[in-house]
Amino acid sequence: MRKLIVANIVSLDGYYEGPNRNVMALPMDHSFDAYNAERLRAADTLLLGANCYGMFKGFWPQMKEHPQATPVHREISRLNDAIEKVVVSDRLQSEQTDPWRSTTRILRRAEAQRQIAALKQGPGRDILVFGSRTLWNDLLSAGLVDELHLMVGAVVLGGGTPAFLQAQPAPFRLIDTRRWEGSSNVLFQYAVEPATAR
Repeated sequence: MRKLIVANIVSLDGYYEGPNRNVMALPMDHSFDAYNAERLRAADTLLLGANCYGMFKGFWPQMKEHPQATPVHREISRLNDAIEKVVVSDRLQSEQTDPWRSTTRILRRAEAQRQIAALKQGPGRDILVFGSRTLWNDLLSAGLVDELHLMVGAVVLGGGTPAFLQAQPAPFRLIDTRRWEGSSNVLFQYAVEPATAR
């Protein structure tokens, strides 16, 4: 069975984004970029909500040829172009997915949990979720998330959007931690225990 892995950055005080939905308030440094590239290399499906898909579509395609892009940003751009993108949205239409139309599939919300569960049963590598807080919280509550990888950024935001929509009943088991030289961010990798362990 394929793993569904959620990878996100949060502040020390548990916020997914800062006041006024400012994601740039989080310290997305070289450690964040390096880990995102690593996760994309291990996956063949990127699962996103409509808002994150729109932000990614507006930023990443151009980065592979941008003169000021770092090598890792160029790699992430190429990986994002190639990977299958599955978007959960009731309003997005296929003609709105350019330049990624050939690698984007849209799931309607009412069918998302069932179809994602079926996707996990099929062949392939990891299914990866970046951003998409509402979506991954819903999948976590439904028992469909296998691992939660939270990079804790060395910043206190004091407000914004909490990472978790509600208290999660699932127990988490720490499976790894990691640091990068020159960064104060710390990665915590958790396995989500199956329902039988709850």
